[in-house]
Amino acid sequence: MVGISLAASLESVATEQRAEVVTRAAKGLETRNVNAYYGNFEALHDVTLDMQANKVTALIGPSGCGKSTFIRCLNRLHEVVRDARVEGRVLLDGQDLYEPGIDPVIVRRNIGMVFQRPNPFPTMSIFDNVAAGLRLNGVRSRALLTDKVEKSLVQAALWDEVKDKLKKPALALSGGQQQRLCIARTIAIDPTVVLMDEPCSSLDPISTLKIEDLIYDLKQTVTIVIVTHNMQQAARVSDYTAFLLGNEQRAGELVEYGVTKVIFTNPSDVRTENYITGRFG
Repeated sequence: MVGISLAASLESVATEQRAEVVTRAAKGLETRNVNAYYGNFEALHDVTLDMQANKVTALIGPSGCGKSTFIRCLNRLHEVVRDARVEGRVLLDGQDLYEPGIDPVIVRRNIGMVFQRPNPFPTMSIFDNVAAGLRLNGVRSRALLTDKVEKSLVQAALWDEVKDKLKKPALALSGGQQQRLCIARTIAIDPTVVLMDEPCSSLDPISTLKIEDLIYDLKQTVTIVIVTHNMQQAARVSDYTAFLLGNEQRAGELVEYGVTKVIFTNPSDVRTENYITGRFG
């Protein structure tokens, strides 16, 4: 019930903001000739990519090739950086998210982000961290909040570990638990897409495996795009892989994109093979 109510609420707001087509239904993302800039520096050049619905797309490439910039462009976080701008089109079910009149707040409600380091709200309890987005979207019923928080924590594979300490500070959790809490917070408002920027880079191997298992479960209901420097992780969790290449002097460009198994076993570009096999990067 709460998911339906929240979706209806989001749809109502989106209509007012001319973003009514951004709904809860699982959808893929497309980019068309995306260029991203920091001042005069071009960080991404002409990136065109289709990210399939209910699949995991991994972005790989050496540091500085624009991977994190790219996913920040997908939910319009890039534009909050001073002197940063984006050219090209980002499409969710055919709707250009950069079209005039589309509210970026609505975009970010539907395309959630999980960052490299866990970032729970430090002054809030475990319960309130997960409930924060719901409250911002007008959910006031304690019963609905309780139900949705539990479901989100279950989905994030964290419920059994925290169900008896929901009033405890979020910072009392371990790093891996904090990251799963942030994922629970992200999925609580039923996004259509979840972006993950190296979500396991600061975690131990056991926590990393839990996040990877979670990614597999989440893709049943959402579209996932993940940035990772870990080639084994990309091979394990993703259905599709995109290889970007660039450096401080040259903008990041899409070198190759395809089914992960093919990219890792029979890439069509020698640069992809060289990167995956560790010859550079």
